[in-house]
Order: sequence, then structure tokens, then C-alpha cells
Amino acid sequence: MKIDNYGTVELTEKEAFDALYTGKVSNLEGVYVENVSAYNHARDVNADRIPQLEIKHNQFDSVEKFDQSNQLNWFMPKDYFPNLMEYLYGCCTTSEQTTRVNQELELFIQHNMIGVLFYCKYLVDTMRTNEILWGVGRGSSVASYVLYLIGVHKIDSLKYDLDINEFLK
Repeated sequence: MKIDNYGTVELTEKEAFDALYTGKVSNLEGVYVENVSAYNHARDVNADRIPQLEIKHNQFDSVEKFDQSNQLNWFMPKDYFPNLMEYLYGCCTTSEQTTRVNQELELFIQHNMIGVLFYCKYLVDTMRTNEILWGVGRGSSVASYVLYLIGVHKIDSLKYDLDINEFLK
């Protein structure tokens, strides 16, 4: 077994066949098999109860293309998309807070980072549900009031007059 530069698991046809045949895995989704034809031949000869594989050509010839392809795939459950704007504005009790949320959301949209906010909310909710502890906050992220409201860190950037531009430089 090898892992390539993109994080894809690469198996020989024998490793793939053995993993499925012995029940160690139920499918090979997300796994690259070196010789699909040899795997399918072994499957045809030995065990028709395991799936045949399609030959797929690697569509990424660079890490940049791989990253670009996966920019919008945050690996969250499809049913997890809370109304983030409603949540954020619901946390605001003053006009100063609402103004800051407006300002930050505009910047997140401008920088094409709105997906980051959804993922951060999912990550924080998942950590809370599973009682996983995380840090108080560090670095430039503490300049974001929105990340504070979501729960990524515990530093109120309004209270300490931190400039959001420090985070989104």
C-alpha cells in the first residue's frame, strides 16, 4: 500500500482483491488500484461476489488541480447545512456586533471563504457533541468576531478591538 501526493491510497491488484475478498473493506471507494485489469481478472476467476472495478484515469496532473477540484468539497454530511447567517445574527445583541458580523461576512464572501465558515461551524458542533476539547485561540484567527461566535476560539475580538484585516490579509 502506498499513499500518493494527493492523499490517495494506492493498492496493488492483489492487495485490493484480498481486502475485499476477506471482508476487511466493503468497497474501494477513494482507493486507486494499480492494475484494474489484473484485479478484474482475479475477480472473474475467483470470486464474483466482490465488485468489478472500472478503469478510471487520473484527472489530476498537479496538486493545484487536485486542490482546485476539492475546494468546495468540505466532507460534511449532506444534511448538515445550518442557516449560518441566521445563527450569527441571532448571536448579536448590539448594533456594533451586527455591524462587525456584516463587515466580516462581506470579507469572507469577497475572499471566497464562506465555505470555511460552514465547515468551522460543523467542526465545532462535532467537537462539542463528542466532548473534544480545543484551544482557546491563537494567531490571526482571533481577530475574527464571526469565528468567535461560531466557537472556533474564545477571544472576543470586539472586546479587545482586534482588526479583522489582521486575519484576512
